[in-house]
Amino acid sequence: MCGIAGFFTSGKHISKDELVAMTTTLRHRGPDADGFFYNGHTGLGHRRLSIIDLSTGANQPMYSADGRYVIIFNGEVYNFQEIAKALNVTLKTHGDTEVILEAYAQWGPTFVNRMNGMFALAIYDTLENTVFLCRDRLGIKPIYYYHNDGIFVFASELKALTALLEVKNKLTVDYNSVKEFLYLGYIPTPNSIYNEIKKFPQGYTGLLNSTNKLVLKPYWQVNEKITPQVITNEAEAKAKLKELVTSAVQYRLIADVPFGTFLSGGIDSSLVTAVAQSISSEPVNTFSIGFKESSFNEAEHARKVAQYLGTKHHEFTVSYQEAIDLFEEVIDVYDEPFADSSSVPTMLVSKLARQHVTMTLSGDGGDETYMGYGFYNWAQRLNNPLVSALRAPIAAALSMGDNRKQRAALMFKYTDKARLKSHIFSQEQYYFSEGDFGQYFTTDFNKKSHIRLDEDNHVTGRTLSPAEEQAVFDMRYYLPDDLLVKVDRASMRYSLESRVPLLDYRLVEFALNVHPSLKMKDGNLKYLLKQVLYDYVPKEYFDRPKWGFGMPINQWLKKELRHLIDQYTHPDLIKKAGLMQPEAVKTLVAQYLSGKDYLYNRVWLTIILHRWWEKNEIK
Repeated sequence: MCGIAGFFTSGKHISKDELVAMTTTLRHRGPDADGFFYNGHTGLGHRRLSIIDLSTGANQPMYSADGRYVIIFNGEVYNFQEIAKALNVTLKTHGDTEVILEAYAQWGPTFVNRMNGMFALAIYDTLENTVFLCRDRLGIKPIYYYHNDGIFVFASELKALTALLEVKNKLTVDYNSVKEFLYLGYIPTPNSIYNEIKKFPQGYTGLLNSTNKLVLKPYWQVNEKITPQVITNEAEAKAKLKELVTSAVQYRLIADVPFGTFLSGGIDSSLVTAVAQSISSEPVNTFSIGFKESSFNEAEHARKVAQYLGTKHHEFTVSYQEAIDLFEEVIDVYDEPFADSSSVPTMLVSKLARQHVTMTLSGDGGDETYMGYGFYNWAQRLNNPLVSALRAPIAAALSMGDNRKQRAALMFKYTDKARLKSHIFSQEQYYFSEGDFGQYFTTDFNKKSHIRLDEDNHVTGRTLSPAEEQAVFDMRYYLPDDLLVKVDRASMRYSLESRVPLLDYRLVEFALNVHPSLKMKDGNLKYLLKQVLYDYVPKEYFDRPKWGFGMPINQWLKKELRHLIDQYTHPDLIKKAGLMQPEAVKTLVAQYLSGKDYLYNRVWLTIILHRWWEKNEIK
């Protein structure tokens, strides 16, 4: 696991010192070693976190055996040993980087179809003067890039690009991205907060030719992996799922450093931990985090699962002070507005884990693949023709009820059926809806911004249920642009590698073609995944409502973090930014503080946006 940075120019000069400066901003991603390739018009920088083959011979940039290709690579390819056998070449290292490079040298760009892992990489062809880029299928590992005026610059994090003055001095805020952030809580690929910087799309390769033209090609897209055949036999489905989960976890235990698992006590992390413990010959390190506010504290459940499995458990309880101390840092870690408040506990549990291990497994991906969110019930409900026809009077009736009903009313107030999937996500998270923009935001901001999401899943294999459609939407956007961003930045901030077994592409392709009745059965979400888990841990350990891995931001904003409201929703700051109407923000805050708790995430979005705006001195 590492950090990569580089450039390719067809005109303007970028110095090696500038390449070093870019790469140095990524030191947290790879504290063990750095390395550089530079020939004047091409530069490749690498920061290494040593996980497999700890020798200096495995450092990067790395040259191919024939000297033609140079690679920088972030991630892990777990099946590298099988690929090495197929290559039939003599290798100097026993890690995956050299195998990847020789696979490209022998097979060309199609080699990506053979790789099982998480990866973001660049390979420079010294003979053809081209750069090949690739990002893994689900978007676990990031690439940002700037492409303008004969300059192509790329890196693992946005901060490395802004370290280059040639880039920083030309950046302008993308107001469409601001609106998407307020609507979703994150900025979806391929966009970033800046017009001039893009996110390299997941499941794509790219070739930059000698004239600096970039050609992007998809090699794996989630909606294209849906087949006409659906798996309906529960016994067969369970057996196959168990086999795939075991294989995925076993692959991800390959390491030359100490490892552990994040264990929240929920379904996904418990399954990953249970399988890891069943494979390991020693007690697996497990890490959990809880809150002093008992309603958000799952540490007790994680502790019970750890005791049952016999893991070596480590527990950390968070107070508001730890959250306050991390707030300013979170802004810097994510580089652009990012509203997922669970990034704070994720950073804290990563910091704890890094004191004991260098690599962890997490349970991310189970909710999207096996329908673990309330989103999917709402998708079924709102696509009911009768409900759709009566949604206006339903919304009106609910609006006169208590907080819970007022929040539910928001679900029925979508403005465009074509944007229903993103609306469901937005309002399940209590963010600003499309209908709110006229009320809360300035006329100028609304005129120059719009939401650009493509919600058509383009599925040809078979007709999907509304819940399946919603899940595919989440896998295309929420998973790569929120959840995986959160874990990548939070873990890498502390030089900790986090692997995600449930997002092994074989598992994802299998899940896409499991009948929805085996995912949502008699109101039981993630049904099939739970049946596999119960082979390892008794069912009664999980007889409780789903909590999620969140932060009690609602309670804290009214008390310990109240100063954030006072500071970042102050009328002077709101007016200076020119995005929101000061009086509307004042009313929003007053409604929230007077008891409309469901508005807390709208207040949080407002704080995050204006904190970022002030921090970056946007004019």
